[in-house]
Amino acid sequence: MSSIVVVGANWGDEGKGRIVDYLADQASASIRFQGGNNAGHTVVNDFGTFKLHQLPSGVFNPDCIAVLGPGMVISPASLSQEIVEVEESGVKVNLCISDRATLCLPLHALEDTLEELRLGDKAYGSTRQGIAPAYGDRVMKKGILVGWLTQPDVLVERIQFMMDWKLPQLRALYPTFEFEQTAQEMADWLLEVSAPWRHAICNVTLPLKELQAQDKTLLFEAQLGAGRDLVYGEYPWTTSSNVVSMYAGIGSGLPALRPERVIAVAKAFSSSVGTGTLITAMEEQDAFRELAGEFGATTGRPRDMGYFDAVATKNGVELQAATEISLTKVDCLTGLKDLKICVAYEGEHSENPIWPQTAALAPVYEHMESWSEDITGCRKFEELPVAAQKYVLRIEELMGVPVKMVSVGPGREQMIVR
Repeated sequence: MSSIVVVGANWGDEGKGRIVDYLADQASASIRFQGGNNAGHTVVNDFGTFKLHQLPSGVFNPDCIAVLGPGMVISPASLSQEIVEVEESGVKVNLCISDRATLCLPLHALEDTLEELRLGDKAYGSTRQGIAPAYGDRVMKKGILVGWLTQPDVLVERIQFMMDWKLPQLRALYPTFEFEQTAQEMADWLLEVSAPWRHAICNVTLPLKELQAQDKTLLFEAQLGAGRDLVYGEYPWTTSSNVVSMYAGIGSGLPALRPERVIAVAKAFSSSVGTGTLITAMEEQDAFRELAGEFGATTGRPRDMGYFDAVATKNGVELQAATEISLTKVDCLTGLKDLKICVAYEGEHSENPIWPQTAALAPVYEHMESWSEDITGCRKFEELPVAAQKYVLRIEELMGVPVKMVSVGPGREQMIVR
């Protein structure tokens, strides 16, 4: 039995979905343990190209249970639509949804949007899907649990309890706020949109423990990356949950989990969407962004592009307690004449593994030899141009953790395993 946790070493968008999809053939369960509909994982395989938001990226293996863990906030209508899109490709979704997960409601999305508008130029860069308000309600013990979808009377009661507390606050804070739906109407809507997957609601701990007892492989998938962790990321430009590997057990339904492998996924360059500071930002980003296809999977927003930041990434690798690294999109660097790695920061900052990003810092670069050969057909490390090999090995040296997987394209077969 092997427990494999796949997490992000940077700010998200590292290519975790691509790695999970590659590993899913070996797994009996693919588990999302936090987050919701606010970010996406792009997966390219024999079934097509998919932008998954709530379904785990191992969903394309019919023998693999797709688990939405108790650490998630679930947008019900969006989940139903996502299931339809995947099943239209010929994949039968084998789903198991935690009764302890929290529902993310349209009311939360409205609250999220109004708060971003109120903040103006101080906004957090939220995707406005309602994730922060949904997690906030959970902490305030006003959240609506997925399991209550199987108890209609309880569902109406808890929605009314939440609305009696929330609506007066929203009306007082946001002058344009309007919401006329009753608790019963909201409950009826929830029961309607959750109908395609309500049969899958269960205590996910039970099937996962059964698979553990059978020595099966479990694959755990995080959303976003270490730089967006609620506690250790670039606060307040973080997500609203814990994206670090140590949360995998808690957020999946197996709180005593001790994973055998923790794979920190990092791009061969830096990118970030939303607000925050990207110290290694390139002066000319547009052409490289188009080449690398760096646009948000959920919002389509263009990502800020930068050179590989070894300082930030090492922080992320340490925060994730990574046993290995998967380096993605190395092929996108082909032909980039100004190739360099940030190996230090100028300016006062902490060396502790807590994100040190501030606008006062400046990158210290180490210039690397570039290459022009097409590497998308390489399947062994030795087939890469010498300059590309040196680039990967230098990153490995700086990280202090082995780079065991090197992605040279979006397809499943375009993976070098060292």
